Amino acid sequence: MEHKSFFYYGYDKETYIDCLDMIRLYNRKNAIIMNAWFFVVNLLYVVFSSFNLFGVTVEQTPFYATYTIISIIYALIMFFFQKETERNSTVFVYILMAGMYTYGVLKSIMHPYMPAIMYLTMYLLINLLFIGNVIRVYLLAIFSTLTFLYTSFLLKTFSIAYHDMYNVFMTMLLAGGLHYMFQRERLGQFVMYKKNLEIQRELEIKSSFDSLTDLLSRGRFFSIAEKVLLAMEKDEYVAVCILDLDGFKQINDKLGHQMGDKVIQTTGKIIVDVVDEKKLFKTERMTSLWDLKMPYSIAGRLGGDEFIILMRGKKSKDEVSPLLQNMLDRLNSVRFDSFDGIHASFGVTQIIDGETDMDGAYSRADSALYESKREGKNRIKFYEDIKEDIKGAGEEKR
Repeated sequence: MEHKSFFYYGYDKETYIDCLDMIRLYNRKNAIIMNAWFFVVNLLYVVFSSFNLFGVTVEQTPFYATYTIISIIYALIMFFFQKETERNSTVFVYILMAGMYTYGVLKSIMHPYMPAIMYLTMYLLINLLFIGNVIRVYLLAIFSTLTFLYTSFLLKTFSIAYHDMYNVFMTMLLAGGLHYMFQRERLGQFVMYKKNLEIQRELEIKSSFDSLTDLLSRGRFFSIAEKVLLAMEKDEYVAVCILDLDGFKQINDKLGHQMGDKVIQTTGKIIVDVVDEKKLFKTERMTSLWDLKMPYSIAGRLGGDEFIILMRGKKSKDEVSPLLQNMLDRLNSVRFDSFDGIHASFGVTQIIDGETDMDGAYSRADSALYESKREGKNRIKFYEDIKEDIKGAGEEKR
């Protein structure tokens, strides 16, 4: 085993640092639990000492009361400064560990006529609960143990101090081994969790994007689009465009599916280029409110030869229309191999104030697309321009 890997429970430093956020959360949670236990123990001692119960005298009340107050202060700091204590949890954990060891030593001094029990209990709990740098944890434990043994031989009879030395050495061997094994296992769980997150993220990316075009998948497009509708500003102009390639079946039949895939890929690239990739929202992650309020457009592939765009950042139809015409012109000018131009029909509609889902807008854009096909294809139709003509017309298959 490499020397540096021993410091980090058999893992390299990079792996340890990669899991540091989870280690901090784990240590902070255990620090809160340990402090709560410590508070209860000292509170009980305060009660016992107040009534001289179980050999705890009233003279010891200030000692236990002081540590009760300290545990309350520690709990309040952890509660009211959650982010700070989480970010600096290592510091707060070492403070708690040092405080616990000190408490155990002082408890031993308070009872010079009997072997120490509380120090051993503290020692075992600390080594089982907290993840840190192995060497630092061991050094702190050794330093506190040497202090404990020094005070024990200084203030207790030799026979009792000898028992303390034997007990603490046995506890050190047990706790040291358990600390390394337990925390190595815990770190391994963190590493596995990280790997599972990466796998989940990769699967999410695959399910969020169309493999041919890198545009959003159908489900992801509608998921983000409906969030946009909820977050968009009042009176903001937003257009929905459905784009369907004309004669795509013939392309596949005559030129082959490989050529069909190339046409689909080229169409996706032109959509991204014309809408402007810098203003095109492309992510698999959940969007923040800030992202949703930014004037990012989104584009997706609905399946087959059909695409959809949610266009933002334009003030009116007069600004959207030239953009879509440019897109159509670029599609028509595509030339490769024996292929001469990509022809497409567009159906466009405006999002109505108050719409909170895509159903209505999709239906209107689809109706406009139908009219575009009906009038000869390879053209752009706005629902708002033709709604009187198509009023009452049923949906038909293209």
